[in-house]
Amino acid sequence: MDALRLEWAEGAPKLWTAEAMTRQGLVTTVSSRTGTAAVVGWVGSAGDRVAGARGLLDDFGRQGATPPLPAGDYAAVLVCRDRILLTRDEQARIPLFFRESGGRVSAVSTSARCLGSVTELEPRYFCRYLTGTMAQPHWDLTPFAGVHRVLGGEVVELSLTGQMRSRTPRRVRQDHDPPVPTADGPHLTEAAQELRLALEHAVGRRMGTTTACHVSGGTDSTGVALLTARLLAAGRGGPGDLVLLAGRFSSGELAAERPYLDVAMEEIRRLTPGARPVIVDADDVADFDDFQHHAGEADEPHAHAFRAPFWTRLHTAAAELGCDTLLTGCGADPIADANPFHLHRLARTGQLRQLAEQARAWAAGSERGVRDVVRAYVVQPALPLAAERISALVHGGTVLGGLGTFNRPRWLRSGFARAHGYREAGIAESRFVFGRKPEQSLYDAANYLAAPDLLSWYRAPQDGFFLTHPFLDPEVIATMRRLPVEATFHPGRPKAVLREAIADLLPAPIRGRAVKVPFNDLYARGLRTHGDELIALCRSARHPLIAEMFDVETLCRAVREAQLGMGDSYSWDRVNSSLALVVWLERLDQRFSALGAGVPVTAGS
Repeated sequence: MDALRLEWAEGAPKLWTAEAMTRQGLVTTVSSRTGTAAVVGWVGSAGDRVAGARGLLDDFGRQGATPPLPAGDYAAVLVCRDRILLTRDEQARIPLFFRESGGRVSAVSTSARCLGSVTELEPRYFCRYLTGTMAQPHWDLTPFAGVHRVLGGEVVELSLTGQMRSRTPRRVRQDHDPPVPTADGPHLTEAAQELRLALEHAVGRRMGTTTACHVSGGTDSTGVALLTARLLAAGRGGPGDLVLLAGRFSSGELAAERPYLDVAMEEIRRLTPGARPVIVDADDVADFDDFQHHAGEADEPHAHAFRAPFWTRLHTAAAELGCDTLLTGCGADPIADANPFHLHRLARTGQLRQLAEQARAWAAGSERGVRDVVRAYVVQPALPLAAERISALVHGGTVLGGLGTFNRPRWLRSGFARAHGYREAGIAESRFVFGRKPEQSLYDAANYLAAPDLLSWYRAPQDGFFLTHPFLDPEVIATMRRLPVEATFHPGRPKAVLREAIADLLPAPIRGRAVKVPFNDLYARGLRTHGDELIALCRSARHPLIAEMFDVETLCRAVREAQLGMGDSYSWDRVNSSLALVVWLERLDQRFSALGAGVPVTAGS
């Protein structure tokens, strides 16, 4: 989707923005004597996008200035008097790309597709993409040769003629406040108060004129909606309306969530009686409905396109009510829960007695064996590729047996993998996911895994809003980073600090629940309904790269195994990613990017 574009005409930079998205408030353009900034999304506060864009321009427009990036969900192009800056927020929800050759950038856009050529693809990207579901947003490569991604938190500086000057990577926020020393008695409350304050700030930043909140009946989404309602009731979020958006199931496993959903809606409306509940009946929705459309229309292959039918139905309802921002509970599981990779830190620092004690506590709290806990949080982070190879040998015999996050799927041809760096991509991805300190890498990896937003980005012009995720706010992540495990882990009580932080808001039935029904039923129903169709789609694919890359019959057997319930979530993710890639390549020639009427801008205007 081409929300903005920067090109050079007669040696001068020219900036265009999509007129329709500007009218919707999705793109904000401001000018001063410093220059001009075009911001897709919002900086600082979703409720005052002009002030945020102007603040970004003022902070970065000064010669030699390198201030820290403000919070927000944005991609920005700043055309200043002496330079051009390209940047994105740390969470990298909104894409930004540039086309470069010989050290000179010739075009910038939010659409990789409009910058690249369908006949000049980058095979290394597809190897990187197939290593796991996180492989797109934190890597420079794109599907198109010569087109690069501006990374989250990065600042790219160009001369006024487009010459590349520097690429400054993001600086990890360090918080030096003293940690909460223990979780006994009032200290848990102390930690919870810190998290509560950070969450309130994160929610307040994201509230708009008409704010929608996903509500599922779980702790995470209900907590976000309750904080939003409380801020509105107290007048702290400014004037605005609240829409409560939920999908309802009357049959199958997900029907068990309905009582919790009803309780959540009742409690939220008690705080803000004017909140409008929008309950969408979703019994007829299944994963992979209209898969060719959802997987084929995105700018890049979309690994989570199989789940798009459910979210599309909800977001259409929010769009019809004129919502300008939509808050979710995404990210709470990895961010607001205890950090299990603390066990890895104990192992590498030789604290073996503490490791044994805490591994037993983790096992008891998660109803797993001690051996499973140690393998998952100590052995695998230390030797991820070796651990996966051993697992593949132990669980061999089927296409999906033992297929984890980094192993080469059997349907990916070994010759293609060797030629285009699949092994190197797997090593790089494992280092990103675990790093030298997995307990710290968890937060970076969680940001990209918890909220894949390609669907939200693609639908933004018709919906009029972007999704936004308070649990992935930099302040919330910084708060959880500095809390020791003693303050966050309570066996048998997941997300203990979060529950304590919003204990005064959560209704009792939700406050006490430890397990939420997953969407497995939706996935199984989708494969039962569309499995044969997906197999036929793979066999009929004609893009030459598909046959070069995949053993199609082996991929079809993997789909059949998943349809029969074989494998696990890791192996199913690999199947979903590959199917999305097949559809994306097949429809590559059918897409085009058109920018609406724009505003040309010259440097220093």
